[in-house]
Amino acid sequence: MNENLDFIITQKFERTAAALEKNNIKAFICENKDEALETVKGLLTKGSTVSTGGSVSLSQCGVIDLLRCGDYNYLDRTGLEGEALQKLYRDCFFADSYLCSSNAVTEDGYLYNVDGNSNRVSAITFGPKQVIMVVGMNKVVRNIDEAIHRVKSVSAPANTKRLGCDTYCEKKGVCVGINGCISDGCDGARICCNYVISAKQRIKDRIKVILVKEELGF
Repeated sequence: MNENLDFIITQKFERTAAALEKNNIKAFICENKDEALETVKGLLTKGSTVSTGGSVSLSQCGVIDLLRCGDYNYLDRTGLEGEALQKLYRDCFFADSYLCSSNAVTEDGYLYNVDGNSNRVSAITFGPKQVIMVVGMNKVVRNIDEAIHRVKSVSAPANTKRLGCDTYCEKKGVCVGINGCISDGCDGARICCNYVISAKQRIKDRIKVILVKEELGF
């Protein structure tokens, strides 16, 4: 990375990390995906029960492969559907560690996440003993307004394409409610049903955010 751009990103990450820490959210800054993976390893205990939300970021960093290596009791939802999948979603609440990304992290220390099934936002807010988020630099924004816009213009359209959802944003590349309020969206089946802002946490360092100086996920 160009040293001048690296300086700007470093300053942004340091502001963000300090703000997260004020909100009782532990923050780590990593130079790249490999360093992020090593940080994840250091936060996990062999033999512990771990689970994940659907996350391109985790796959890109090698975290999913790590969880499948046999050192952990991984609650893997791959190939599950129906009641088996619903049971796994509920079992995740009892995991030692829940790993995911965040749709956006603000420089003033908030996490912004939007879900359709909402198993991910549920686990973020309550249940697992610790939540580990791997977040690329493309997801760090100034404030909640920018976070909302990011989800409606990038995260939701990209994820509906990835998942093959029959939604307005999958067809048009932008949310139908881009100019509306936080919850405006299409009337049919949608990927954005619950909107969660994580502010100051009661349990210090339960949520851990790994900020990576590379673009990850959507």
